[in-house]
Amino acid sequence: MGLDDLDDAVEAAYGDLDEPLSVELDRETKHELAMLIAALDVDADELLARAVHMLYQTTVDTAKLDFHLRNEYGVTYDEYLSGMTYDEMTGGQVEFPQNEDDRRYQF
Repeated sequence: MGLDDLDDAVEAAYGDLDEPLSVELDRETKHELAMLIAALDVDADELLARAVHMLYQTTVDTAKLDFHLRNEYGVTYDEYLSGMTYDEMTGGQVEFPQNEDDRRYQF
């Protein structure tokens, strides 16, 4: 797996998000959500958006996203953002033609 597979998975997940979300909440989560709605004076949809942003940022900052991306796709978040692997950035995967008859460095 690699960058192309990750791009495909992100696009597929993004497309799936057009469907309405249905989340069942346990009693503790409902209580916490109600407390946040009352304290922050926002609706549940806004809190969900904030929670996703916070989880995403924390996952990036703690390198957990890199860990999971490396395990699943063999790339890091930086590689995903740049669209190239580190090997591609540094020329590690570039194949240069080899000429075995090239003796210009031999004395």
